[in-house]
Amino acid sequence: MIILDPDLDPDPAPKATVAKRSGASAAKLDPKIDPRDIQLPSARTLSRFLTAAQTAVRLKGQVTVLLTTDEAIRKLNRQFRGKNKATDVLSFPAEGPGAEGIAGDLAISVTTAMGQAAEQGHSLSTEIKVLVLHGLLHLAGYDHEVDNGKMARRERKLRAQLKLPRGLIERTTEAGCPILPAAFGGKGGKPRTSNLRVPQVSTLRPGKRPSPPAKRAKRP
Repeated sequence: MIILDPDLDPDPAPKATVAKRSGASAAKLDPKIDPRDIQLPSARTLSRFLTAAQTAVRLKGQVTVLLTTDEAIRKLNRQFRGKNKATDVLSFPAEGPGAEGIAGDLAISVTTAMGQAAEQGHSLSTEIKVLVLHGLLHLAGYDHEVDNGKMARRERKLRAQLKLPRGLIERTTEAGCPILPAAFGGKGGKPRTSNLRVPQVSTLRPGKRPSPPAKRAKRP
């Protein structure tokens, strides 16, 4: 399931925003940027990719992906990881009562993804897919911080299968998404990278079923 944050600009980014986040000048970026490269992919397109990626990862259960803003993901990052900064993707594994048939949730900052896409020289759609795959691997139980390269090898293989470019782990030893407890209404589980407490009600889907701890993808 794909959810668009109501605060998310449907027409993501003026070139100035991309330039600012990528550290490049607008003058240099203007001639190179194809408007289609900064266009937010449709929910249908991402849903198809999510299904294919879940199958490749062999992750069963419903996954909800929230496409949101830097401001919103900063709040989640601060709440669950104690880091008052925006990041690219957070993973919330599901657990506990009511979590049957649910794998967990992902939150992705479209703003951050756009800057990273510009840095890597590919489209926003491609970057979001890279982040989705990385987050799904965390939901499946992988943790590149402690697994001696197991997640990196798995991600590399799946990227080739799904025709995706270089992943987060390969870009830098510090890139990637942190893991938190299941906040969107999933199973939860003990956070692997923090001892922060997780609310009992979904942060992304208020009013929905209660949810224990969650996971998140890591970013410094």
